Amino acid sequence: MTIRRTLLLLLLLIGSCTVPCVMAQESSTTGDVSTAPKVHKKTLIATLEEGGIVMIPLSICSILMMYLAGDGFLRTMRKRSIPLEHLEAIKGFFRRADYQGAFEYCKANGSPLTNVLRVGISLIGEGKLIAETGMGEELSKENSLIQTRMSYLSVIGVCAPMIGLVGTVIGMIKAFSSLGAAGIGDPSGLSAAIGEVLVATAAGLFVAIPAFGMFYFVKARATGMIHDINDTVNMLFRAMPYGRLAGRKFGDDEIYASAPPDDQNPYVSCPSCGGQNYPDTAACAHCGAAMSTTAPAH
Repeated sequence: MTIRRTLLLLLLLIGSCTVPCVMAQESSTTGDVSTAPKVHKKTLIATLEEGGIVMIPLSICSILMMYLAGDGFLRTMRKRSIPLEHLEAIKGFFRRADYQGAFEYCKANGSPLTNVLRVGISLIGEGKLIAETGMGEELSKENSLIQTRMSYLSVIGVCAPMIGLVGTVIGMIKAFSSLGAAGIGDPSGLSAAIGEVLVATAAGLFVAIPAFGMFYFVKARATGMIHDINDTVNMLFRAMPYGRLAGRKFGDDEIYASAPPDDQNPYVSCPSCGGQNYPDTAACAHCGAAMSTTAPAH
């Protein structure tokens, strides 16, 4: 109780000291209202106009930044990268072993997931190693497409402060030119030039900071999207019967390379699945079985 009373007394004492001071300040302000200088409030447009010519490229950078950030956010959404209806349709084709139908569906319904699956399905007959390599390359292409678009956000984050710095230099030139022409007795021109310097610098930072933030945010989302697609592809291709599908062609992509005659065949046949392999291959590229012969297949 003693501590509480002491605190109350201190608060009352502080209040009794500050209230007269505030009242005195208000009275002095009201008394000098006729002599106080008027404060001119500026609109946003007027403030931006003080930034000078550099506000035009900074405005373009800000519009591009918002567009790229929104586009990157939408592209990395799961319902855009791995559409549920696409995933369920592909599962149905795989359950029925209708790989030709799955290829045609992926070709007709484009998305990052179906683009990767389309390449993998077309290479099933070439063996597990080739199919996985092709899907990995297509997945890298999808990642590269997003990362390339997002790199422009980093460019904006780097260039915007430099553009603002140009406005700063222009403003300083005007400030010293005004000071040299009018002298120190007329500070109005100098103040306007300094205002232009501050507006251009602040505008450049205002554009650059969100651009860098969105660049790293969207980059992290793109990395997560690639991991999700990779996990989904591994789930779909698990226990794929590569051996039974060896030599089968799925899709409508034309193959230009042709095999040499049988007497000039440089490959060897796998004793398990019959797939063609290079000579001196230790394990079959189609089924993984050990190669027991290195004689060319006839």
